[in-house]
Amino acid sequence: MIPFVRELAFEYGRCDAVSPLIRRVIARNPGPFTYTGTGVYIVGRGEVAVIDPGPDLPEHFEALKAALAGERVTHVLVTHHHLDHSPLAHPLAEAFGAKVHGLPAPSPFADDAPALEAKSLEEGADDRFRPDVTLADGDVLSGPGWTLEAITTPGHTSNHVCFALREENALFSGDHVMGWSTTVITPPDGDMGAYFASLEKVRSRGFAALWPTHGAPVREVGPFLDAYVAHRRAREAQILDALDAGLTTIKAMVPSLYAAVDPRLHPAAAHSVLAHMIQLVREGRVVADGAPGLETAYRLA
Repeated sequence: MIPFVRELAFEYGRCDAVSPLIRRVIARNPGPFTYTGTGVYIVGRGEVAVIDPGPDLPEHFEALKAALAGERVTHVLVTHHHLDHSPLAHPLAEAFGAKVHGLPAPSPFADDAPALEAKSLEEGADDRFRPDVTLADGDVLSGPGWTLEAITTPGHTSNHVCFALREENALFSGDHVMGWSTTVITPPDGDMGAYFASLEKVRSRGFAALWPTHGAPVREVGPFLDAYVAHRRAREAQILDALDAGLTTIKAMVPSLYAAVDPRLHPAAAHSVLAHMIQLVREGRVVADGAPGLETAYRLA
């Protein structure tokens, strides 16, 4: 069982100091994929970095400007290009004379049917997102009393980046790891093999805390990540068991595999199963009758 952390004291628009170097403002965009809403992190004092400015909501923009009044924003950082993370990045940067740092949104998959179906999942994609500064793994950004390291973590999206705060041995984990829920992996941009590798990359760093964009921080990081990986491996085993039991399509599997999950999340769950299935086909453990998709028939190799 994953030891989820779901208790969170907050008020929308209020700026809360949550650690010596971190403040947080939560946008009023709650939902089945955003939990209580997008948590925007302000790192440092005086000269600061802002991580995942969030949705372009006037009320939220005003709350951020109030929280940052009298300070200089030196960096606006974006973990990935979903609409609950990146749209306010450029307006906020322009308002404070900063630059946006991150990785650009992947090219649209205009002719790819699974990608088109995925458009209705999660909060949608900000396909036009382009940072002013493109980050590479290990890039270091700093200000008075704070140092942030970019850690590329593809899987949830191909352009996902986490940011390590060295002074607190903490990681801003975006949607790569969330305390309240597992992460949706939606092909073709989401990739389960890359996700497993990125989880191991984060686990190897020994962080003392994870600060996801949605929900409360994770402070027992090692056991939490172990459970996160174990959950994915258990889901993989369930898929193999379902195939062995004669269920041959993803849509046939999802109602039983996700019986305890909010039915509103079943379409997203189906895409996570597809991500697992694509990886199992790559590994030669499963055979697909055609290109892997939601309607494709599968069987054990």
